Amino acid sequence: MKGVEEVGGEITVTGVPGLPEIEAGADLGRLISDAVPALADGDIVVVTSKIVSKAEGRVIRSDRERAIDAEAVRVVARRGPTRIVETRHGLVLAAAGVDSSNTAPGTVVLLPEDPDGSARRLRKSLGERRRVRVGIIVTDTLGRPWRVGQTDTAIGAAGLAPLRDHRGQTDTFGNTLEVTIAAVADEIAAACDLVKGKTDQVPVAIVRGMAELVTESDGPGAAALVRPAADDMFRLGAADVLYERRTVREFTAEPVDPEAVRRAVAAALTAPAPHHSEPWRFAVLESPRARTALLDDMLAAWTADLRGDGFSEEQIARRVRRGEPLRRAPLIIVPCLAPEAAHAYPDQRRSAAERAMFVVAMGASVQNLLVALAVEGLGSCWVSSTLFCQEVAARSLGLPPGWEPMGAVGVGHPAGPPPPRPPRDLERFMRTL
Repeated sequence: MKGVEEVGGEITVTGVPGLPEIEAGADLGRLISDAVPALADGDIVVVTSKIVSKAEGRVIRSDRERAIDAEAVRVVARRGPTRIVETRHGLVLAAAGVDSSNTAPGTVVLLPEDPDGSARRLRKSLGERRRVRVGIIVTDTLGRPWRVGQTDTAIGAAGLAPLRDHRGQTDTFGNTLEVTIAAVADEIAAACDLVKGKTDQVPVAIVRGMAELVTESDGPGAAALVRPAADDMFRLGAADVLYERRTVREFTAEPVDPEAVRRAVAAALTAPAPHHSEPWRFAVLESPRARTALLDDMLAAWTADLRGDGFSEEQIARRVRRGEPLRRAPLIIVPCLAPEAAHAYPDQRRSAAERAMFVVAMGASVQNLLVALAVEGLGSCWVSSTLFCQEVAARSLGLPPGWEPMGAVGVGHPAGPPPPRPPRDLERFMRTL
């Protein structure tokens, strides 16, 4: 057997050759037990997920792209045919872990249905056969953002602590460690990849010398290594960003970070505009007084307009409720158009087209704003109300001359998750010529 040994001889990592080609229904615990000459309490058995998948019948006859579609719950990033996706396990990796290597032509290997469950069953089997208490890690190969190359990572675990929490401890200089949590299961998986290799047909390795990580219970499994979405600063991949923007109408009372708003406005300013102009302006209403004054003034103007149009009080009440999300928002942004760069034309047709160019640019800027707010973890809703009473809104806000309010954006922390997006028939919205 080939192996690597840490300097000092405290930890050994030994590859286990000699396993046969694994087929569906194979007793993996028996095969590994037969191939390992010695297994002791505190050993950690590290197993490549592919042989687990094969034993569990996770080899299917399918086109690879269709298999990826079925295994993915969201596309995080895409470049050409390559997709980085999140699987139902919470793993983010290329091609949903679907593998077409070392399998018969026309078939692909999927990740185990429940890698932690697979690890628990394998631990139980080895423990009963060899009368030992071992830890199990099931691994798969992952790429890493910002780093070239791939490494093995723990996707399933049983009988060991997958994380080692150093927070609260002190370093050699007496400094208290505040954020250090070591992903030891991933470190062990990567170390074992050195002796398993990718083409050596050594799918199992034994780690000895880390018995302090092996536990009596099966433990939390590798699921503990998946960062919760709420804590993941990098959750949004390139394919997620636009879809993250959702209309939010209910907000918590949590205040909005002004710097997050400034960053979102800065993103709004990257929109295209005619004549190399910068026709966007943004009034940010942070104080309750400013928000209430604007909404009260608009409500009075809107009510008067509706009464003038002959609507009943009941009809008016229904219509003015559309602006209630703005009252529930802890912050309001009023996007404004300042089209002083628009060219003057003698005929109405060209003047209307010129105006439309600037309105389209304003829309692009508002969309940038909404998407940037979503990236900041903030919810938003665009309400068109100030468009119907631009003079009233401008006067209430004390806007400079030439600033034209183009709706209002309520901003805050969403009170709950948004409903699923309804499916859309893309062909209805496209015409290819």
